[in-house]
Amino acid sequence: MPSRRTVLAATAGVAATLAVSGTAHADEKRLRSLVSRMTLEEKVGQLFVMRVYGHSATAPDQADVDANLKEIGVRTAAEMIARYRVGGIIYFTWAHNTRDPHQIADLSNGIQKASLSQPRGLPVLVSTDQEHGIVCRVGEPATLFPGAMAVGAGGSREDARALGRIAGQELRALGIRQNYSPVADVNVNPANPVIGVRSFGSEAGAVAGLVAAEVAGYQGAGVAATAKHFPGHGDTAVDSHYGFPVITHSRELWEKLDAVPFRAAIRAGIDSVMTAHIQFPALDDSGDPATLSHPILTGILRGELGYDGVVVTDSLGMEGVRTKYGDDRVPVLALKAGVDQLLNPPSLDVAWKAVLKAVQGGELTEARLDESVLRILRLKARLRLFEQPYVSRGGVTRTVGTPAHLAAADRIGERTTTLLVNEKRLLPLSRRTHRRLLVVGADPASPSGTTGPPTGVLAAALTELGFTATALSTGTAPSAAVVAQAVAAARDVDAVVVGTYNVTAAGSQKTLVEQLVATGRPVIAVAIRNPYDVARLPTVTAFLATYSWTDVELRAAARVIAGKAAPRGRLPVPVQRADEPGKVLYPVGYGLSYGR
Repeated sequence: MPSRRTVLAATAGVAATLAVSGTAHADEKRLRSLVSRMTLEEKVGQLFVMRVYGHSATAPDQADVDANLKEIGVRTAAEMIARYRVGGIIYFTWAHNTRDPHQIADLSNGIQKASLSQPRGLPVLVSTDQEHGIVCRVGEPATLFPGAMAVGAGGSREDARALGRIAGQELRALGIRQNYSPVADVNVNPANPVIGVRSFGSEAGAVAGLVAAEVAGYQGAGVAATAKHFPGHGDTAVDSHYGFPVITHSRELWEKLDAVPFRAAIRAGIDSVMTAHIQFPALDDSGDPATLSHPILTGILRGELGYDGVVVTDSLGMEGVRTKYGDDRVPVLALKAGVDQLLNPPSLDVAWKAVLKAVQGGELTEARLDESVLRILRLKARLRLFEQPYVSRGGVTRTVGTPAHLAAADRIGERTTTLLVNEKRLLPLSRRTHRRLLVVGADPASPSGTTGPPTGVLAAALTELGFTATALSTGTAPSAAVVAQAVAAARDVDAVVVGTYNVTAAGSQKTLVEQLVATGRPVIAVAIRNPYDVARLPTVTAFLATYSWTDVELRAAARVIAGKAAPRGRLPVPVQRADEPGKVLYPVGYGLSYGR
């Protein structure tokens, strides 16, 4: 970390210009004065939140230097800041930004130092997608919580608030001050390939309550929360990363369903709202994505919902926003629609120059840029970034992944596990009659790169609880040979635990489960992603839903199987029948308990 003398020198110019209190009552006149002294190029830079490769702001590994040169035309984060004066940087695991807590804190400090050392230097708003569950950029030893649908199954606003508070404290200690979470989408489409278990559920009121609670937790910890993906991405069968989804809800249905959690987030004082790259004809029939829609962002979000905070795009590298317009038009149209922050364009140089040219040519006014820059600076002031741009190594050690935080995550996890089937009251499993266990199933990659594999985690947790459990990874599409291997191994144990991942009618995961059931051994299925798997597996003896495959959910499931914790989760989404999708097999609120 920089010395105190370095910190004071780097921040002196800003501090002299801007003595901001860091509260909602920040000195508006001084913020406006600061904007008035910025060059046009500096204003354009403030609007961008960009990726950059490397674990260090000034000395990344050579492979990351090469990636930066190829994609951004600079070698390091510090060079990118000097050239483009970006207002924000987003961290990704794949960009090697998040190796370990102290490294992350050092990277954040290096980014701040690079920016504050520029003429009229401003602090950078560092962000990431730390939703927990299946979307997580910062991994262990930081505290990892159950994802949104698991929290929805727990149904506790207190737990959602605690998750936000603890996760926020850890992010802040790492220098990450804006989190692209919570997901405010209401997931009413079981086939949704991009939201699914990232949503709290299918009931608008329940989702709204948990969104507001999590927002309060994050922002109480000094981290900007972000409600996403406005105006609502919950009813689509297309992933906007790869296509251009169309939402066919009527305006009336949008008001009753999709809008409800966003209204709750705004009432809770949400700091930022992320746009969706979706068509929503009932709100704007132009065919433009919501990210580029003036009727949706300015007319509805700002006008009707009364929101005056920061609006950030979803990644501008996604196909959903690139289908209709070129990469040079997208950022300009987003600003004209009412966006403030332009997130992760494919080419920063193309996007930055396009915005600059639009102002110089009169398509955008400088006054329009000033509005967005002012909103961004107000947010930075509220987060006390002008006063406290740096973090300390001691703060990381005291805050990140503490025993108290880890214990809280486990407690929350135990309240989310949902028991949907329990034939012959097999569960809780007796160590006397079913000591020898085989754990098979899918082992999807860890969201953060630091957890799993699921079969190994389940087997280890069950062994720790007094069973003798062996793990055999069979994958998401087991071959006939792998199925035969699992069936042979099942004959030597007392029961089988199988982790399922998005089971389909004709898929070999279904074949695996059916052949395991045919051995006569009790089969306990654990859906490690979508709870809808239960409809495709009618012959299992017991079925649990964990809503994600990260360790905290899997440990909770093991404790429920062993009877060390009671199954307390209740379905936050309905499960339709596999043979008649129009009929509900298990309704919202369904979940079994252990009788005495």
